Amino acid sequence: MNANVGTIARSYTVAFHGVEAKRIEVQVALASGIPAFNLVGLPDKAVSEAKERVRASISALGLALPAKRITINLSPANMPKIGSHFDLPIAIALLAAMDVLPRDQMEQQFSLGELSLDGSLVPVAGALPAALAAAEAECGLICPAASGPEAAWVEAARVLAPKSILELVNHFSGRAVLSDSAPGEVGSVDDLRDLRDVRGQEKAKRALEIAAAGGHHLLMVGPPGSGKSMMAARLPGLLPPLSPTEALETSMIHSLAGILEEGGISRQRPFRSPHHTASMAALVGGGRGAQPGEVSLAHNGVLFMDEFPEFPRTVLETLRQPIETGDVVVSRANAHVRYPSRFMLLAAANPCKCGYMTDVNRACGRVPLCGQDYLGRISGPLLDRFDLRIEVPPVSISDLGRAPEGEASKTVAARVAMAREVQSQRYRDLPGIGTNVAIEGDILEQACSLTPEASKMLLDATEKFNLSARAFHRIQRVARTIADLRAEDVIGKPAIAEAIGYRLAF
Repeated sequence: MNANVGTIARSYTVAFHGVEAKRIEVQVALASGIPAFNLVGLPDKAVSEAKERVRASISALGLALPAKRITINLSPANMPKIGSHFDLPIAIALLAAMDVLPRDQMEQQFSLGELSLDGSLVPVAGALPAALAAAEAECGLICPAASGPEAAWVEAARVLAPKSILELVNHFSGRAVLSDSAPGEVGSVDDLRDLRDVRGQEKAKRALEIAAAGGHHLLMVGPPGSGKSMMAARLPGLLPPLSPTEALETSMIHSLAGILEEGGISRQRPFRSPHHTASMAALVGGGRGAQPGEVSLAHNGVLFMDEFPEFPRTVLETLRQPIETGDVVVSRANAHVRYPSRFMLLAAANPCKCGYMTDVNRACGRVPLCGQDYLGRISGPLLDRFDLRIEVPPVSISDLGRAPEGEASKTVAARVAMAREVQSQRYRDLPGIGTNVAIEGDILEQACSLTPEASKMLLDATEKFNLSARAFHRIQRVARTIADLRAEDVIGKPAIAEAIGYRLAF
């Protein structure tokens, strides 16, 4: 850290740029002159208001600001500073300049937190990425008590989590030493819904299993009440838990969004289901500070979009980039932020506006044009990105009258876990590739070894149905997953035939 220069005191904090926490130096200078309190360095409104919260918090300690010209600079000055988490580092630097806190020790700490007028600390979003930034700088982290369990997951950084600015002063003065914060609990997997509750719909349940095993995108089309949403809600029960690396990646995004519960990190894969009225900023990210959207909150998990054609066309088209690249770039006038967004897209749609196009007794007079118009809201390029497409028929009365007799989620999840383990071993030396949905190029050719009969069937189908190159490769990926579920090294004709069937449903 930089040495003290004259009457300048320093503390350190972070500014968030996507999931990256960039180091910010808070400099405080006390100079002779007319008493004033100036804050510079491109602060937003919340940061500018920190002056009043800091003034009140220091008064709560029984101290008064020095009758000098106080200048606070947030460096680098050309980077926008957004959020109330700058309160605590500003207060720390000011108290260090007043010799209430030791300057040399404060320069070995990062800090973030919002101050109440009584000096208590309010939790803020982003404690986990801030702790990572502190660890990289070989510093400790000071944050509010409620944020401590979250930040403490970064073992390389010592985390102090006082409840108030008074506790912090007492700690560094030796009057009441704080213990290091402990990591929060690993969230237990909630009671997940069982696939066995779904009556009938064997083909749809098979498609769910394949999608879960290979991370494939799935589109279900069927009339209201056929069980699309019911099956979607049971997909999390088929997926393996997050690996430690995946859990940390996902938790960093959730930390920025402020949705980590009690500082705990969950091993359960995210399941996000935005309403069809969601805006583009809500789905892909944006708004104040270019916050992460649903596609990033679903990172390493599932993004379920019910009533898929009802989403605005412009919103749907923004899905094409994250589906292909695994990340999303939020571009605004004052921000250009990249978030990771590798997710399974699970979409559900009615066959037409009224939903009963296939029911001769209930269909409207515009059949089949109503169905073409309705599903036509999904563009060809976007539809082409679904590896699996299935029609979900109405549940028959006979199926409804039977007792549950299908496979339980645990049974299916065991096969999914086995297939994913096969893929993990196959791609262990290829960073960024965990499941079959991500393979391409030479890796795709090496992984998808076909028998001569299977190869001929795929080429014939591509020519007969005029499939695109993307469709050709996606069929290979799905067939690879089906073969993995069968524990087959070489993709045979049955796996290719099943994969083609899912591609040509509509």
